[in-house]
Amino acid sequence: MERINVRATLQHVEIRLRSLFILAQDGDGSAYRTFLSETANLLRGFLRRRLLSQPNDIEDIVQEVLLAVHNARATWRSDEPLTAWIHAIARYKLADYFRSRARRESLNDPLDDVPEMFAEPETERSEARRDLMLLLNDLPDKQRLPILHVKVEGLSVAETAHKTGLSESAVKVGIHRGLKALAAKIRGS
Repeated sequence: MERINVRATLQHVEIRLRSLFILAQDGDGSAYRTFLSETANLLRGFLRRRLLSQPNDIEDIVQEVLLAVHNARATWRSDEPLTAWIHAIARYKLADYFRSRARRESLNDPLDDVPEMFAEPETERSEARRDLMLLLNDLPDKQRLPILHVKVEGLSVAETAHKTGLSESAVKVGIHRGLKALAAKIRGS
């Protein structure tokens, strides 16, 4: 018997909100205010059950859902249940809320608990230089020397050509091919 009463109540709510919404779509401002007020009450109940530990956020989410309903009102199809459409919007807004909350909480992790995250600047530089030299050592001189002089030491192409005895175009080609070979090695191909 109780199940029949719940079903009848839900049907009554659907019919009431649907008629208010249709009147609002036709420009009835009073019907729209009533629709928004009654929809807000339904949403509060829906959200209260899902946000037991965050009751202060319920009203903000209700307002976001109402705004989304307002902005999407032209997308509702009259052959679909209005309350199902509203609840779908509410579920999306609730998911957005949980995603946003998880993101904010992850940003608040205390950095003091992770001292190993921060290496000494000199250590980082020396380790990076060592790793780079290990990678460069696998390249032939025609590629390794141009990369070392131009990209690492900051010499110009002309200075590197003079220093290595290569032509300027050979220096440019060596850099291009060497960087391509390094990228392939790093990718593991």
